[in-house]
Amino acid sequence: MILHPGVLALLAGSALVSALLLVSAWNGLVILRRWDLASGSALQLSLERRTYLVSTIVGYVLAFEVVSLFLYVYTADALAPMFTGAMCAAGTLAADGWGYPVLVLRLANFVLAGLWLVVNRADTLGHDYPLVRPKYVLLLALTPLVLAEAVLQARYFLALEPEVITSCCGSLFSRGGTSGVGAGLAVLPAAPLAVALYATAGAAGGAGAAFGRWWRGARGAALAVLLGAAAALALAAGLAAVVSWVSPYVYELPTHRCPFCLLQAEYGWVGYPLYATLLGGAVCGMGAGVLVPARRVPSLAEAVPALQRRLAIAAAVLFALFAAIVTWKVLASHLAA
Repeated sequence: MILHPGVLALLAGSALVSALLLVSAWNGLVILRRWDLASGSALQLSLERRTYLVSTIVGYVLAFEVVSLFLYVYTADALAPMFTGAMCAAGTLAADGWGYPVLVLRLANFVLAGLWLVVNRADTLGHDYPLVRPKYVLLLALTPLVLAEAVLQARYFLALEPEVITSCCGSLFSRGGTSGVGAGLAVLPAAPLAVALYATAGAAGGAGAAFGRWWRGARGAALAVLLGAAAALALAAGLAAVVSWVSPYVYELPTHRCPFCLLQAEYGWVGYPLYATLLGGAVCGMGAGVLVPARRVPSLAEAVPALQRRLAIAAAVLFALFAAIVTWKVLASHLAA
């Protein structure tokens, strides 16, 4: 194992997150089985107090889960000089077979954790705990994924050895490179992906802006559904386009398609705002869509549309910033189209 501060922080943080989520999931299961708001029993009063505590703990835990995605990639990038052949996080993650599966799990958990935080926020706006059951069902679904992430991440970091010879990003994300997801993304045609990036980000941003104007009634619900779907598509198209189309303009090298070198100082750390705006916009947009059924709950009839409006505006702003960063890097590049 490599004793790096980032590695120790991730391992300790994941262990703490897993322990707290296990306790919270057990309490969530008890709440799901015994919850009866119509009852005035001592048990129900205890469950109502317990749900406040559990929600607070899970909120902080999942906030760390969201932030730790970037810490994981940053740590992998910082470890690259220790491995022969690695130039960035791409080589570090390839040094062991579990590096990339952990990254995929972390991406999925980032989105799910963000959606749980959105649902939890909506639940706190009602006086009768209207979303307590959906919230804990989602928590029970999320907990095994976070536990799997913690186990695989520990397996990955504990098995890392500095003498390992790994692949560089040039071979992992190259049209003539090794087989795998990276090479598969690199061979995708750039022009259609550029169109898909602007179309999906534009649709999500437009739906968010429109929802900010027409957020009430059936039209608002339809726009929220459209926003959620467009945000999910924009996330997929954006990640693929960064590899196949955007990154060569940033590096000003047509054969360099690594999504991780964007996070380095040599390129102005542009990857951090790029990925943060894309992921943040996706979570806000999908969160607005997920809350559509809650609009029919009487105690949330006014509060949820207002929350969706804030999420929609945030999604529109974040997707606009993402598209602006992409456009700026492409237009400012000396790479010929």
